[in-house]
Amino acid sequence: MLICLAGVASAETIPLQPMINAAEPGAVLRLAPGHYGGPVRIETTLELIGEDGVIVEGTGDGSVITVEAPDVRIEGLRVIGSGDSHETKDAGITLGKQADGSVVIGNQIIGNLYGVDIHGAAKARVIGNVIEGRTGHRVNQRGNGVYVWNAPGAEVIGNDIRYGRDGIFVNTSKRNLFKGNRFRDLRFAVHYMYADNSEVSGNLSIGNHLGYAVMYSTKVRVLDNISLGDREHGVMLNYTNLSEVRGNYVRDGATKCLFVYNAHKNEIAGNRFERCGMGIHFTAGSERNKVTGNAFIANRTQVKYVSTKWLDWATEGRGNYWSDIVAQDFDGDGVADATYRPNDSIDHVLWSQPAAKLLMGSPAVQMVRWAQSEFPALTPGGVIDTAPLMRPVDIPVPEWGTAHVN
Repeated sequence: MLICLAGVASAETIPLQPMINAAEPGAVLRLAPGHYGGPVRIETTLELIGEDGVIVEGTGDGSVITVEAPDVRIEGLRVIGSGDSHETKDAGITLGKQADGSVVIGNQIIGNLYGVDIHGAAKARVIGNVIEGRTGHRVNQRGNGVYVWNAPGAEVIGNDIRYGRDGIFVNTSKRNLFKGNRFRDLRFAVHYMYADNSEVSGNLSIGNHLGYAVMYSTKVRVLDNISLGDREHGVMLNYTNLSEVRGNYVRDGATKCLFVYNAHKNEIAGNRFERCGMGIHFTAGSERNKVTGNAFIANRTQVKYVSTKWLDWATEGRGNYWSDIVAQDFDGDGVADATYRPNDSIDHVLWSQPAAKLLMGSPAVQMVRWAQSEFPALTPGGVIDTAPLMRPVDIPVPEWGTAHVN
């Protein structure tokens, strides 16, 4: 294996492409501290490793580093200076269709239009990087922290991603893993489009417009993620089927903790939805979803589900926890002795006629609600929980770090 020591600490820009061109297959090209000029293209399997103080800067045109060889490793670099074209996906680092199995690890990828573009590279990995996008454009005009397109088996693990448009945007791919990342100051933390048989787990989303959006996808596992103060939705399932949403914690700020739109046969279990405008909103004919073992705590509206038929969210004698339930557990089995009904006919009126909120304190409205409580048969169809739990699931918010990086 060829080991190269290149560059010296200097204010001058050192050409990097000639060093890459001279490297034999399998070489380890180690860069001493210094300022190296891009853009560069890697078409040979090698390792490009930087010591502290290595900067690779593009010219503001195209991607800074483009990889078109398998099993390339890029580590320890500060990468800046990409172009500004969405058409060509100008990125700090682009892993092209020939870059199968390549690894981008421990880099600082700062101020580029896209951070890392995994563009057709199967089994590529992006691990433990700091990726900060641009702030000068409107959010929708920025690029994504990591863009995954048609890259089966690609993994994005333990990165700190901030600014830009979406933290991770995956489109037309499968068998991907997005784990242990932190997302801040973005539109979506994670955005799925047509990406089947994949997993997003153990991530932390803080103060983004939306946390985890799974759209037009099948068999996606959304596990053990945290959403804190995301403004619109913590988790969204849009045309998503046969998927699992388990062990997630959505708290504070979200208009809806979980939004389910035309999504079917999903399992929603063991999540904690707390202090949102709405705990869960089911709409657009979402059917045959299993909802059990979740905790709904202090949401202004626990559930919004409009239907003329009853839908029981208890499965095999186990329902969900509701912070506003008034019930006892006389036999001590952890299940309340009364059925919980989150919505009544007044809720249905308010959803269809928001101006009716002005009448909420009127004697007529109070009389209707009293009548429904005394005679449940008067209540319209919708969600019921025949086995509500007495204690909520407890999901701690971990201190974010690099526990998932290996």
